Amino acid sequence: MNIAILGAGVGGMAAAYDLVRAGHNVTIFEAADNVGGLAAGFKEPHWDWSVEKFYHHWFASDKDMLGLIAELGWSEKVLFPRPYTVIYWDSKFYPFDHIYTNIPLFLLKHFPLLDVVRYGMAGAYLRFSPWWKPLEKVTADAWTRRWFGKRVYDLQWKPLLNSKFGERNAEQVNMAWLWARLHSRTTKLGTFVGGFQAFCDAFAGRLREMGVTIRLSTGVAGIIQGPEETLSLATPSGPETFDQCLATTSPALLARLAPGLPADYLQGLLSLRSMGAVVVVLALKHQLSEEGYYWHNLPKSAGFPFLALVEHTNFMKPEFFGGDHIVYVGDYLEPDHEYFSLSQEEILKRYLPSLTRFNPKFTPEWIRKTWLFRTTYAQPVPLVNHSHNIPAIPTPIPGLYFASMSQVYPWDRGTNYAVEIGRRAAKLMLGGNL
Repeated sequence: MNIAILGAGVGGMAAAYDLVRAGHNVTIFEAADNVGGLAAGFKEPHWDWSVEKFYHHWFASDKDMLGLIAELGWSEKVLFPRPYTVIYWDSKFYPFDHIYTNIPLFLLKHFPLLDVVRYGMAGAYLRFSPWWKPLEKVTADAWTRRWFGKRVYDLQWKPLLNSKFGERNAEQVNMAWLWARLHSRTTKLGTFVGGFQAFCDAFAGRLREMGVTIRLSTGVAGIIQGPEETLSLATPSGPETFDQCLATTSPALLARLAPGLPADYLQGLLSLRSMGAVVVVLALKHQLSEEGYYWHNLPKSAGFPFLALVEHTNFMKPEFFGGDHIVYVGDYLEPDHEYFSLSQEEILKRYLPSLTRFNPKFTPEWIRKTWLFRTTYAQPVPLVNHSHNIPAIPTPIPGLYFASMSQVYPWDRGTNYAVEIGRRAAKLMLGGNL
């Protein structure tokens, strides 16, 4: 078959890998000038490694991603250091390390025994129970308030939900989403030698060697049914015909590209909520967190103007980046939030004053360079009974398939699940059963 894939992200490339190995002709169309999608990175001339535009890492439990890397023969290029995550409470940062029962150590020192016991029991249930379906019938807000107790809810879960999904969605997100975050994630975090862009470039290179055509800076403007169950794609060079097409776009973009989809499928795509992301990357002359903390979870109720501060060079050595100390400050926001229209200078004016709360010695003179990255599609919002709302991978148009992070539920978005759904879509396209 002659197969088109829209999007050269990790999911699209994973699908292409299986399809070309099955003997088919595969062409990937990518509107950007590089592969990688939301996992793409950038690189300064004096850096040895790239930096992701939107912070990324792998978990030791990411079997689909790590399995693909093993198939490609690159397992020795995966690194798993043990960085420190901290939580903000009572005007201080506390390492969020866990003992074997999944109880944060600082909780033992500062909270009543009843809260510790409840945390341990509720956390163990979420960690070891495989039954997530009943949890999607209740909101994460209600479940955590009831089973963890009000003090832990106010400390950890309420700020997480508010920061991740905004006030409009925080009380509507279902508990299966939170179960998935706690059920399989690990404290060890991984990356690829050279950064995620190095992996994506190497993967694209392998695909080209296998015969896949990757057309960068080539967006597709529309998809319509052609004669004899073919599909016609509107490309910059004119209409092109394919036997099958896999779209790895956002749901809203697929709805625009294929308006000929039945009304109920289109409505299902357009009804899916998602949050956007705004991330500022800073190259600093000095280390910001002198304690060596990597990931800072931040409650906006404490006056922080962003969700997370991530010091990448407390995870990977600054020597990989020419001695620069790389810091991300980012947030998930509604797609119509003003931060999607403000200039980089205006956003920096709002973000930078808070950096002294991480290091009182910080001054703007520490900054060597800044970058701003934004996307309106970064985090799906799973409401109650969300499994009933997920679009099928095979669309009602014969030969047209759809695979996005909005369909990996109950799991959260990430490259591991992009690989999983991309390969699952390829199996369906090849006539396999799941």
